[in-house]
Amino acid sequence: MVGNSKKKPVALYYSVMCYQEDSLERLSHSFDLITLPNPDYDTIEILRDVEVLFAPLGYKTNRSKIDNCSRLCVIASNTTGHPHIDVDYASKKSIKVITLKEETEFLNSITPTSELAWGLIIALTRKILPAVDAVRRGQWNRWDHGGARMLSRMKLGIVGMGRLGRKVASYGKTAGMSVAYYDPFVASETHAIRCQSLTQLVASCDVISIHVPHNKQTEKMFNKEVIASFSVGSFLVNTSRGELIDQEALFDALVECRIAGAALDVFEDEFEPDFDIRHYELWKYSLSNSNLLITPHIGGSTIDAWSMTEDHTITKILESLR
Repeated sequence: MVGNSKKKPVALYYSVMCYQEDSLERLSHSFDLITLPNPDYDTIEILRDVEVLFAPLGYKTNRSKIDNCSRLCVIASNTTGHPHIDVDYASKKSIKVITLKEETEFLNSITPTSELAWGLIIALTRKILPAVDAVRRGQWNRWDHGGARMLSRMKLGIVGMGRLGRKVASYGKTAGMSVAYYDPFVASETHAIRCQSLTQLVASCDVISIHVPHNKQTEKMFNKEVIASFSVGSFLVNTSRGELIDQEALFDALVECRIAGAALDVFEDEFEPDFDIRHYELWKYSLSNSNLLITPHIGGSTIDAWSMTEDHTITKILESLR
C-alpha cells in the first residue's frame, strides 16, 4: 500500500494548470513531483516513470500518451468534464481517471459559475459596461443607458436544468422572473415550466442561459435554426462551453439585430494550444458593439473555488492510490 511505503508515488504536474500555493505544497509533500511547463515538454524518459498524471485542458491525454506511461495508475483533472482524456482507453488499461464530473455533493458547494452567469445577465440587460465606460470618458447621462425592461418583467430560459441551471433559475425566481427550461433528462421542476424543445424555449423567453456539458450530442445545439427562433430583443448567456453555439450564426444574429445581445464566458476552440481570440469575428464585433460581452472563461475563477477543487482532486488521487 502506498500509504505505508517510504517511496512516494511519482506524479507529473504541469505549471500551465496554475495550482494555488497550498495545493502545490501538498503535491510536493505527497508525491515525488515532476513539474513541467506543459505537455509539450514531455519526454519518453519522464513519462515511463509516472504513476500519477495530471491532465490540463487544451492538451490531449490520448492512447499514445497513456501507452508511454507504463507505470501509470491515475490520470487527474480538476475539471467537471474530461473531453481531453481518452477515458475508455484508460479504463481498459485499469487506469483510474479522476475528475469532478460525478462529484455532485462536493460540486454543490462550488457556486462561482452560476454567480457569474447571473452577473452577466444583469450586466448585459442593464448595459452596465457601456455606462461605466461613458463615466470614464467624463459623461454623465442616464438616458443613454436605459435597459429595455425590468428583469422582473422578463422570462428566463434555462438550457440544462442540472446543478448550475437550478442555481441560476433560483436567482431568476428571486428577481421576480418567470422561469422556463429545456432539458430532455428532467421531466419536471417545481418552480419552472418545462418546454418540449429548445426552439420552443428560445422563442418564448427573453433571456437564455446555457448550462449543458459539451459532447457529440450537444455540439452546436444552438445552430442557425435555433438562433433564428430567438424572440426579437432577447439575450443569450453562455458559461458552459463555446462549442455549444454556432458562432457564425450568433454573429449574424447580432449584426442583423435579431437578438439584443449576448454574453460569452467560453469560446469555441479555446482549449486548443494555438487559440487566439483576435482571429474571430465575434471578438472583432465586440470591439465596437457593447451588446456583446466576452470574458476569458472566468466562471469558476474565485481563489477559494480553485483551492477547493484542487484540494479535492488531490484527496481523490491519494484515496485511489491507497
